[in-house]
Amino acid sequence: MDVTLDLRTEIREFLRSRRARIAPEMAGLPAYGGRRRVKGLRREEVALLAGVSVEYYVRIERGSLAGTSDGVLDALGTALQLDDAERDHLFHLARQSAAPDRRRHTVPPMTVRPALHEVLDAITGAPALIRNGRHDVLAMNRLGRALYSPVLADPRRPANTIRFLYLRPVEARSFFVDYDQATRNAAAVLRMEVGRSPHDEELIALVGELSTCSELFRQQWAAQDVRLHGHGSKSVNHPVVGRLELNFESMELPTDPGMQLNVYTAKGGPSADRLARLASWASAQGEPDPSTASAAM
Repeated sequence: MDVTLDLRTEIREFLRSRRARIAPEMAGLPAYGGRRRVKGLRREEVALLAGVSVEYYVRIERGSLAGTSDGVLDALGTALQLDDAERDHLFHLARQSAAPDRRRHTVPPMTVRPALHEVLDAITGAPALIRNGRHDVLAMNRLGRALYSPVLADPRRPANTIRFLYLRPVEARSFFVDYDQATRNAAAVLRMEVGRSPHDEELIALVGELSTCSELFRQQWAAQDVRLHGHGSKSVNHPVVGRLELNFESMELPTDPGMQLNVYTAKGGPSADRLARLASWASAQGEPDPSTASAAM
């Protein structure tokens, strides 16, 4: 399947999907009874709520966000009842629409600086990894490699957690306790990355691969959902130590744009004990073989 991440299409489908989910009464508007011809709000109702002309909103929803002021974007966000992630996505789409060069481009390979490898290695009590916006795993500490050993079993490099979720569903369902939620989150954070980098050829290729090979991804991608990935919780069934209930923090690296540091900590109780056992098991394994190490590095 050839996936073309056209900005006008992205804008149009995103705004239509957000408009369709809001009934008039949810926005404080009269429904006037009878059968409505559209699901959710009409374009003229969104324009009224945002304080812009109908013609202007129609032009925006057709995919023309270039030149739209922050004030109008904020008003649209309020009218469409967007959450923080959705507002960010709308602003990303607007900025990309105004960018002078919209051609596809290849993002240079990301190299993790030696000092960052040292930071990872210094984190001994918690799994930690560095990834990019496509969720390619660029580097991991020893405990991170142990935690994500099922993901690293895929010989493709670099390892990619979203590809693992959708293209190795048997292993992924065994590993992630709430597989359905994990996939919905993955599609949503990948859609968020599309808003930031819609001309990244490797990102386009990943979306195309997942769309071709996974019906589940196609369904979840079509939902147009977006999600921030700053922190949260994760439950996994690790093949060595069993179930782990983990919290995670995902931190942007300001001096290395496009990279995020993820650190996982146990919630306490049995998970803390099992994470300590996993650390002992990882130490007993010694250094991974070169092919596995390069997967993470």
